Formats: sequence, structure tokens, C-alpha cells
Amino acid sequence: MTDRPNFLFIITDQHRVDFLGCAGHPVLKTPHIDSIAARGTMFNRFYVATPVCQPNRSTLVTGRMPSLHGVRSNGTPLDMRASTFVDGLRVAGYATALVGKSHIQNMTAFPPMRQRPEPEDGYFSLRDVMPEAFRADPEGDYGQEHPDRWKSGEPYDLALPFYGFEHVDLCTEHSDRVGGHYYVWFRQQREDADALRDRANQIAHDYVCPQAYRTAIPEEFYPTSYVGLKTTEYLDRHARDGGGKPFFLMASFPDPHHPFTPPGKYWDMYSPEDMDLPPVYGNREPPPHVKWARAARDAGEVATNSQNAFAVDEREVREARALTCGMIAMIDDAVGEILASLEANGLADNTVVVFTSDHGDFLGDHGLLLKGPAHFEGITHVPFIWAEPGAPARTTDTMAGTIDIAQTILDRARIEAYNGIQGRSLMNAVHGEDDPGAVDSIVVEDDQQRHYMGYSAPPRIRSIITDTHRLTITQGEDWGELYDLKNDPDEMENLFDDPAHAGVRAELFERLAYRQVELVDTSPMPILRA
Repeated sequence: MTDRPNFLFIITDQHRVDFLGCAGHPVLKTPHIDSIAARGTMFNRFYVATPVCQPNRSTLVTGRMPSLHGVRSNGTPLDMRASTFVDGLRVAGYATALVGKSHIQNMTAFPPMRQRPEPEDGYFSLRDVMPEAFRADPEGDYGQEHPDRWKSGEPYDLALPFYGFEHVDLCTEHSDRVGGHYYVWFRQQREDADALRDRANQIAHDYVCPQAYRTAIPEEFYPTSYVGLKTTEYLDRHARDGGGKPFFLMASFPDPHHPFTPPGKYWDMYSPEDMDLPPVYGNREPPPHVKWARAARDAGEVATNSQNAFAVDEREVREARALTCGMIAMIDDAVGEILASLEANGLADNTVVVFTSDHGDFLGDHGLLLKGPAHFEGITHVPFIWAEPGAPARTTDTMAGTIDIAQTILDRARIEAYNGIQGRSLMNAVHGEDDPGAVDSIVVEDDQQRHYMGYSAPPRIRSIITDTHRLTITQGEDWGELYDLKNDPDEMENLFDDPAHAGVRAELFERLAYRQVELVDTSPMPILRA
């Protein structure tokens, strides 16, 4: 391989680490994704910077923590002045393309849940002229993923390059409600497109899981098929017209994010009866946020049709897991088509293939569904596979995360990183070499807009995950979480207030403090001494 390989970067949405055949799932078959692992390095301890779509995807492209790039929760678009590794590749001569979900700008029209309080009487308000710590980019267009841009179904041209991507086939939202370029394409393929979308047009079924419905969209027109089709079209076009330039191509699937809507044969490909209940589904004393969720569901006081996590019963867990398997199986088939196109176009021998996800889903862990402000492994621990042509298959227990992706890709392409990028290159771990830059822990940040799960305010949460433990604390709360991941991998016994573990707790607080210092911004560089 050359020093400037192609990159095929495959990312799924809300896909937990253990829902792959190569990760040991007892039922789900993913032969094509498994084939990437069979010729690559699979990271066993890979964690998100935050378990939420928009901020973690912003960390992916910038290589910076949410507290630095500013996208601390869903609802804040990534500053268009932010440097991204994609733009670094572009200016260094790479062709760059995104097919599928971006979600680094807002893609819904819902108003924010957090609002500034009204100014006190007699105070002059700056909110109309100087509302934030930095003045907004006057030329930035932050509505390019907004549904109003796409609801007509008419073509719309993004302002390119879009965060470094020169070519974009955009998908917004999820399941069979995807918008963007996909919606334009779907309406071109089917005059009855709008009569096939959404819950109101679903096919009859007997599932009771609150966010499950059987879409009427045929398999060949479902968003997963669109991402596969447009990715292979790009590969065909690049092989024909690319002029020898290397490429970075991100194939970003909106599934298996809820609602759970696998189309056609994928709906009943897996049976709920064949799904194991997670080992953490039980009646042990839960931490306060889980206790709140269960109590709210029992009292009928929680919405189950939103983005909020909620408590589920045994049947709902099995159904959600079966439908998730169907959605992932469809993605795997699309990945197979993409890999075949890579081979057919003579590109496979010089292409690094990467597979990951932006965060996970509880899928029944602790009786919860979806994602929320509870840093259990189901939502923070995601797959990451890096496959170099000709390299042997291996696994590594190196602690790593989304924050390391940007630095690793730039390093592999022999491109110097911009100042302020965080994380580290994982190439030593990929090659099975000594890793002098290895870290002993991962920090997870989580600043929520939503105020639920029993918190006294919209929670600001920090976790540190080590080889043996997880410590989680929340601003303003007098409780926390401490789990022994070696002896209690299902995170069932909270040791935070256990006197026998006071020493471990103190050590982890100290390690978290040092890691937070390490993650303080280094950008901009000084230009003089004073």
C-alpha cells in the first residue's frame, strides 16, 4: 500500500458493540462486516466522547472533545469555521465524499429545550447583539440539514465543501422518515413515496414495542439501500474519473437508530423469541436515574414516542432487539455490495476500510430502551474495526475512542494535524506494535438539553472509564456511580458509596481531574510571548 491510501469509512447510527457476528452475538449474522474484522484490527475497548449523535459526530470530524468544539448536546450545529480532518485530507489532495447521515447541523425543527432566563428588570439585554461568548460566523449557513430545506422534495444544493466534504448525498433523520437527498431521490423513484412513509402508513403487525412499526417502503427504496447505492455509484465514478487522486469516502447509515422499521424480509428475519434478555435486566436496586425511569413508566407518566430513553418490559426488549438485528442485517448486505464494488473497481488493494458507530442503545440494559443520561456500556462502548489490505487479523484491548479517529486517519495519510486536535494516532495498536502513546482511561462528556430521568437540572455528566472501572459524576447531584467492570461487567452493583471502595473512588476522581487538565484546549497557539 502507498502512504496515501484511500479510506472507506463506514459508520452506523446507534449501534452497540455487541450487535455484530464478529463481536459474538449469538443470533445476528453479519458476514460482510465480519469480513472486515477478519482482515483487520478489532478494538475491544473503544468508547464515544459522548453518547449522543450530534456532539459525538462533531468529535469524530474535528478530533476534539464536545466541551472544545462546542457541540455539547444535540441542537447545536458545529461551527463552520471548525477545522476537520476531512478538510485536512481535501486540502492535501484527497477527493472527499459523504453518503448518508451527517448530523453535524440540526436536522429537526423542534425548538430548543434550554432557554436563557429573561433579564432582570432594569438590565440592558445584549442577547440581540452579543448573545454568546463568540460572535457568530456571518457567512455560515447552519440550516443546510433543516427539514424546511428538503420538505418539498425538490433538489437542493449544499454549500460545498461541507465541513470538508466535496461531494454529499445527504440523509437526515432516521428509519423510514429520512429526508435530505434521499427524500428527493425517493420521490423521483416512486410517485407514491409519501403514501409509503411513516407510522400512519405502516403494514399491519402484532408488535407492541412503542417505537416499532412495519414500514411500507420496499427494501430497494429504503434509506439503507440508498446509502449502499450512492456509495457504489461514487466508487464507480471515482474509479473512472478520479484522475488517480486518493479518496476519503464516508458511508453513513441512519440505521439501526429508532424507530425500529426494518423493511420487507428484514422485519421478521429475526424472531423476538430467539433474543436473549440482557443479563442486567432484573430487579436489583438501580441507581436513581434508572429507578426514576422505571417508576415513570409504571405510572404512565413518560412519553415513549420521543428521543428520550424510557423503561421497557420483557416483550418490548425482545422485539426491539429482533428488529435491531433486522436493521443491522440489511446494513450488512449493503456493506457487502460496497465491498464488492471496491473490489470490482480495482480499489481494494489500496483502501483502508474502517467500521464504527456514533453511539449505542440500551436495548434492555437495566430495563431501558434508546439512549439517555446514563453511561452504561450499552451506549458508550461501540465497535471500531480498522482493516489494512494484507494485514493480519488481530484484536486489541488498547483504550481508544471516537476522539482518536481524526488523528489516526491523518497520521495514516501522512498529513500533519492542525493544532488543537486531540486524541492520538492508533496506528501502533493497528500494527500490533509497542504503543508509547497509550492512555489508561477514556473520558466521556455529556451535557444534556433534556431535563428528565430524575435529575434536578439538565444534567452535566462526566465519566472516566479505565481498564477496570467506570466512575460517573453529575454536576449538582450528591450521588454518583462506580462499577467494577472486571468483576461486574454488567454494571449491576454501584459501589460509589461503598466504604470498602473509597480508595478506588478517590483514585478515579484524581485520574479524572488529571485527564480533564490534559483535555484543556491548546488552540490557538501563542503568536508572541507577551
